[in-house]
Amino acid sequence: MTTTDSPTPAFPAAATGCPMDPAPFMTELREERPVSRVTLWDGSRPWLVTRHADVRQALRDARLSSDVRRAGFPFLSAAQAEAIGEALITFIRMDPPEHTQQRRMLTSEFIVKRMEALRVEVDATVDALIDAMVAAGPSADLMEAFALPLPSMVICRMLGVPYEDHGYFQHRSQLVQDTTATPEQVNTALGELAQYLAELAGKKDAEPGDDLISRLVVEQERTGRLTRHEVAGMALNLLIAGHETTANQIALGVVALQSHPGQWEKLVADPSLIPGAVEEILRHQSIIPTGLQRVAREDMEIGGVTIRAGEGVLLQTSTANRDPRAFDDPDRLDVEREARHHVAFGFGVHQCLGQPLARVELQSALAGLVRRLPGLTVAAPVEELDFRHGGNIFGLFSLPVQW
Repeated sequence: MTTTDSPTPAFPAAATGCPMDPAPFMTELREERPVSRVTLWDGSRPWLVTRHADVRQALRDARLSSDVRRAGFPFLSAAQAEAIGEALITFIRMDPPEHTQQRRMLTSEFIVKRMEALRVEVDATVDALIDAMVAAGPSADLMEAFALPLPSMVICRMLGVPYEDHGYFQHRSQLVQDTTATPEQVNTALGELAQYLAELAGKKDAEPGDDLISRLVVEQERTGRLTRHEVAGMALNLLIAGHETTANQIALGVVALQSHPGQWEKLVADPSLIPGAVEEILRHQSIIPTGLQRVAREDMEIGGVTIRAGEGVLLQTSTANRDPRAFDDPDRLDVEREARHHVAFGFGVHQCLGQPLARVELQSALAGLVRRLPGLTVAAPVEELDFRHGGNIFGLFSLPVQW
């Protein structure tokens, strides 16, 4: 086992190079020092893990904790460090057995069979959004007209959140994910979202419906397994994760397909390639630029490097998904590639609960676009697009397209 005390670059780093690719310094680290220290805003020096095999190994290692209450957890900004409180401490930020207990409360909501049953409704939403685009066309902002409304509508229906309130929660959820926001801004946004969802849970308690929040209230809160505050916190995490991530993945996927010659056309000619294309887009366009945060519970080794108990670890999925040891010619997007061993959804016990829903939404979105708008093109060069930097989720603020 070895330790390393080489110079530590600042993390997250300012955006350089092509915005569609991992930051150049992280790619260099993957090849030269795959487990190395970086420096965060507060001067702390967690470990950055950049290779595919190391990231997968670490994600299934119980010695790495997701618990933000544990000393040494690598917060990415002052706002995140101060804002992480009871509102966000749900199973996502817990370790087993707490994590296991709360995750089981939601597992049945996101099983593949249930998500496949939802596909007809998702397809209908896709068609309705494209109908509106066509009626207003022949150009649109794909983020505003399609990519953001689709997952927002779906997660609102699942949770039982009125879609007419989407502007309220979208603005606040973006603030929560913004590493450049002030602690006051993030705390205010979190508090308002938590209060909104607690009040909504109260309405569900009085009159339950066929939705996820109602089932949490009836099956978990009324039986004493969760408090009202915990129901609101769980709903808050699902609401944020259920639309921000997929919306940006749709938009980035369209740009990536259009940026690699022949890939969009392959899907137009053969829609049966779409499920595989979605996995390749997930691999090629990782929307979590800052990686997955962990802290070591005890001394351990990753990639031949000793990590001490209490040291932070950042597992970099974007560089792992472009690792040439795992994927041939990894910077090339190829819709015919077998890419299912990517780590876009994480790995191990903490892998994304909502990945079956995300896959259905991404597949339906792509299928609708290539079928209904086969001549769609991005209406600006990549370097002129309005990319969303400075947050926990990478994506686009807008995406001009024409057909």
